[in-house]
Amino acid sequence: MSLFQPEFGLVFWMLVVFLIVFGILARYGWPVIIKSLEERAEFINSGVKFSQEALKEKEQAQANAKQLLVDANKQQLAVLQETERLKREIIADARKAAGLETQKIMDAAKLAVEQAKKEAELQMRRQISRLSLQIAEKVIRKDLENDQAQAELITRVLDEMEVNS
Repeated sequence: MSLFQPEFGLVFWMLVVFLIVFGILARYGWPVIIKSLEERAEFINSGVKFSQEALKEKEQAQANAKQLLVDANKQQLAVLQETERLKREIIADARKAAGLETQKIMDAAKLAVEQAKKEAELQMRRQISRLSLQIAEKVIRKDLENDQAQAELITRVLDEMEVNS
């Protein structure tokens, strides 16, 4: 039974050795262990803080990305509207220019027709004048075959010239 009932001397020396080991550990071991535990706890806390900040930055970046996407969609819509407006303006300008060009062509055609008409009238008058002169010449030759008719014609022409002057 001596195993289960230690002697006083054994208990005393065990207590002395325990106190010495405890004193050495308390003096030199525990501060190092506690310091490393505190450093580890601080490292873990800083990691947690860093991960929380990273999570906040991620959420902020996602919000910024959504806002940028909304802004990009607005800009795209504005560009499309501006493009549509410019397209309508270009079409209207082209129609206006085509109308003006058509009007110029019509005016030029009218002017050409007028000139051709005047030229035709002038040519017709010349031909009528020639024909009239030829007819008049033939009529006058017939009427002026005798001298008395010639004298009357000359007198009549001179009288008309005096009246007109």
